[in-house]
Amino acid sequence: MAKAVLLTIHGMGEQPLDYADGMKRALRQHMGADYAGLDVHSVYYQHLLKPNEQDVWRRVHTRATVRYEQLRKFILFGFADAAGLENRKEDDDSVYEQAQTEIARALLAIHASHGPATPIVLLAHSLGCQVMSSFIYDAQKRAGGGQVTAGIWKPGRLGDSLTPAQRTFLQCGTVRAFITTGCNIPVFVAAHQRMHVKPITRPNPGFSWLNLYDPDDALGWPLQPLEGGYETLVEDRPINAGQSLLDFMTKSWNPLSHTAYWIDNDVIHPLAEKIRGQV
Repeated sequence: MAKAVLLTIHGMGEQPLDYADGMKRALRQHMGADYAGLDVHSVYYQHLLKPNEQDVWRRVHTRATVRYEQLRKFILFGFADAAGLENRKEDDDSVYEQAQTEIARALLAIHASHGPATPIVLLAHSLGCQVMSSFIYDAQKRAGGGQVTAGIWKPGRLGDSLTPAQRTFLQCGTVRAFITTGCNIPVFVAAHQRMHVKPITRPNPGFSWLNLYDPDDALGWPLQPLEGGYETLVEDRPINAGQSLLDFMTKSWNPLSHTAYWIDNDVIHPLAEKIRGQV
């Protein structure tokens, strides 16, 4: 069996390049010797948006008096990320397309180093859930002969330059599990008419989608109530993110729980279980 790969994708806000390091340490500690059979890759797209967000923050922060600075900064970076990804996304080289290119690069690296049969577990957080879901949706739509108007699967873009084997791999046919945390897909879905709300299709018979959300997290939502296919595709599981000693008093009981998923036991345990099924 091909070596299993965990592919992570971060969420909204000011994210460091090493955003997944804490999760990897927690996962290694939990899995013990089984961790040796795992390779971890990470998608990073925040650099596409961060420079201008930092410039706006500096201008506001230094030239005006504002309260709740950290909350304002989180809102500025977070909502600017979401707006930036959707703004003029049909344009060539849009942020939407560039973010999909980062996903494609990560998957192509996995394909090159591990081969076309590599089982993959996806772990996405916050806005990253929407980014990854859109990537898979666009890939499946293109594969089915549908018209894709944005991103790498739009005619004439990166998807056209792939070999048949690469294209099949990037359609996530070997993804065995998709774990979403603090998912805000409903925020994007709410802008569409109900009859147009459609999730990805199951890319293979062994695929599962586990959605972990904290009821105190205003940016993390259940997905099954969306219907349109979500009710049978996704397993929603409420958790209490932020139970570590460091986070319990400040995050576990309020909306700050949105930032506490990555190293929480309620995430690490089911993640390890999904991975052990592939290693």
